[in-house]
Amino acid sequence: MSKEAALRAMREARYAANAAAPSRPATTAKPATRTARAEAAPVAPPVTDEGLCGHRSMNGRTCTRERGHAAKSHRYS
Repeated sequence: MSKEAALRAMREARYAANAAAPSRPATTAKPATRTARAEAAPVAPPVTDEGLCGHRSMNGRTCTRERGHAAKSHRYS
């Protein structure tokens, strides 16, 4: 038996087992939407020093350069 034939036989056996198994009841609960999750867990405002830029990165870190810096990039910590 070739490798492809063995894989095909395993796939057909899995399909037959799934077809013979009783179906699971569908859940009626809807997943939480983005707005519902946002309302459920309020986010605290960011704490920044007065002299810092305070720009937030996508992973939540803040820029430590001075406010209004001329550099194109931010320095996160």
